[in-house]
Amino acid sequence: MKPMARLGVGIGWRPEIAEAVERLEHLDWVEVVAENVCPGHLPESLLRLRERGVRVVPHGVSLGLGGADRPDPAKLAALGERAVALGAPLVTEHIAFVRTSSPVLEAGHLLPVPRTRDALDVLCENVRIAQDALPVPLALENIAALVSWPGEELTEARFLTELVERTGVRLLVDVANLHTNRVNRGEDPSAVLDGIPLEALAYVHVAGGVERDGVWHDTHAHPVPPVVLDVLAALRERVDPPGVLLERDDDFPAEAELAAELARIREVVTVTGADGTGPARVAPAGTEPPDDPGGIPAAGVRADAEAAPRAQDPAEEAGGEPGVRGGAALDAARTRVGIGQAALLSALVAGTPVPEGFDRQRIRVQARALAAKRASVVAKVAPELPGILGGPGPYREAFLGYARRRPMTSGYRRDALDFAEHLLIQDLPADPAARRRLTAWWRDRAGARPPGRLVRWARALTGRAA
Repeated sequence: MKPMARLGVGIGWRPEIAEAVERLEHLDWVEVVAENVCPGHLPESLLRLRERGVRVVPHGVSLGLGGADRPDPAKLAALGERAVALGAPLVTEHIAFVRTSSPVLEAGHLLPVPRTRDALDVLCENVRIAQDALPVPLALENIAALVSWPGEELTEARFLTELVERTGVRLLVDVANLHTNRVNRGEDPSAVLDGIPLEALAYVHVAGGVERDGVWHDTHAHPVPPVVLDVLAALRERVDPPGVLLERDDDFPAEAELAAELARIREVVTVTGADGTGPARVAPAGTEPPDDPGGIPAAGVRADAEAAPRAQDPAEEAGGEPGVRGGAALDAARTRVGIGQAALLSALVAGTPVPEGFDRQRIRVQARALAAKRASVVAKVAPELPGILGGPGPYREAFLGYARRRPMTSGYRRDALDFAEHLLIQDLPADPAARRRLTAWWRDRAGARPPGRLVRWARALTGRAA
């Protein structure tokens, strides 16, 4: 596999800290959530960073490549457009599922795929579809999880290794997620690092979290703890990472604290020079390893040579089609994976019975976490709603009551509109002035009149209001 070009040390770019990020010294690159930028209207801050030579990598969160369905061509095209607009050397996504199509449900979160042969076959085909559609190389991230699937057939290391061998995809190793899975699922980070092909490493994520009642929550809203830096150090002992990035998504600290965290990360990945005379930090963006004069191609110029050769799989050795299973066998695997994922997601967001073999307490913890995240994100995409409803407390109480009865089916912006309509159907808020404000807010965004009393009555009879 061809070595990766150096990215250096970077930070996740977020609008809330855009100015602070621009002022950070020795910043080599940034990562941006792909779904939060528009190719034709890039934030001025990102444009200024690019003018300075700071690389920008789009990080997708909505493809759901681990899901039972094939990737959405429109989502793939959108991710590719962002890579080209940002001049990105690669794009990244997650080994996760985020939705089901039967029934139609959205998690609003990254959920783990079962480490089974069925799930691996489905993931590999989805990855190949994505690779063929994207203009730049793809790297996939290991995720953090609160729950484990029953009946898993592969360790995380074996699952990731076979994924790389069969598709040539790069790996984005999140050391905070390795620690999360150590606490929540009893998995040894060292065993994962020893077992995966680190030559496929694209870059590394580092983030903070917090432990509550024996469960580690990967919040991205707390300082990076020493235990996560220890996992980063263990990775550094095994490989010189092409890039390392600090993630912070909420509860942003002062600029000096961000700078100090980056400095600590840089110290961990700094090594003594080959002659033993002094330090040599991770090479900055644009510096290529000695045996990689070409590095990653520019966005939109994906050479076939850039993709790692794919290992021959059993079906090819037997003279069959590429892929361990194809045709009807792979379709059957998709069906089995889809049934399992739908049962889990429905238990998490729709209150249906917990599937056999899952830890019921962990499912309850995950369900509460998903509802809380959903409320928080809706408040961000529709910040007027807490004000209309009388503040964060009343808003949260009303939203969580709504969420218990109405799973998300089409993203957070649609969810905000559905929540407002749900309140209006219930003749809420009780204050007439607040209800008028909510009606005006809903009408401005939905482009329609709110339901009248007759419609509300009919919906109540059919159960839609519940």
